[in-house]
This record gives sequence, structure tokens and C-alpha cells, in this order.
Amino acid sequence: MTFAASRARAGAELWGMTTYTLTQALVAGYIRDIWNERHFDRLSLYLHPDFVDHSLPPALPPNVHGLEQWITLTGQSFEHHTFIDEQATEPGKSILKIRMQLRHIGQWRGIAATGREVTAVGYRCFRLEEGRIIEHWALIDGNAIENQLRETAQGCKVQR
Repeated sequence: MTFAASRARAGAELWGMTTYTLTQALVAGYIRDIWNERHFDRLSLYLHPDFVDHSLPPALPPNVHGLEQWITLTGQSFEHHTFIDEQATEPGKSILKIRMQLRHIGQWRGIAATGREVTAVGYRCFRLEEGRIIEHWALIDGNAIENQLRETAQGCKVQR
């Protein structure tokens, strides 16, 4: 266990927080500080040195550097804010159902900036070790984003 993790655990015990509560707070803090506020100087507080991101595009390294590049690239296409709608936590794992509010400000999937505000839903799964995130997986509905930007109907059209 790292020094920071042991200090956090000791503080949690002092305030009566459980490991579940610590995990929930760490993951929610990561979304707030890193994805929403882009405080990349805080990455080491949240991410384990052996962090692997399984959700990054193949062109990016699946580590903290690739994650920072991906968030930066996403910010060139969208002003974005992530909301946590649901969170399920067990020892060493947390799964989020998220909602992303996006404003299209730059090229994305060949679509020039539209200024449209769109919403996407998705899931993020985190595995924690030694009090920090060591692995991440994500499933975000990029097709729904594209459909909203192109103003095309989603799903099947019901014939009357």
C-alpha cells in the first residue's frame, strides 16, 4: 500500500468511512477533477503507477499519457461535462452509469463543428489497487453522438 493510500485509509477510519465509501469518493473525484475540470496535475492522486486504460483508441498508449492525450483531444471536439447517474461499488471495483453533456466545438468523425449540444450515455468500469485506479474500461455510445450531430433519427422507425 502506498503512503498516500495508507494515509487516506487512516483518515477514513477516523471519520468512519468504509472501503466502499473511499472507492466511491475516489472514482467520483477522478471524474470531477480529471475529466470535468482537467486537473492533470492530480492524475497521480487517482491513478496507480501501473495504470492501464483499455478504452483508448489504438493510436494512443494505454497508460496515463494516452489518457491525458485522449481527454485533451476530446476537449478539442467537445466542451464536455460528465455526470454520474449511478455508481455500484464493491471491494476494488466501481462501475458508473454516466451521462455526458457535450457541445460540439471542433471536428469529430469527419463532422465539422456544429455548436450543437448533445447527450451521450455510457458506462465506466474501474479496478482499484493500493487505493488508486489501476485499470479502466468504458463504453460510450458514440453512434448516438454522431446521430445527434447529423440530426438523424435514432433506432428503428415505427411504420404506421
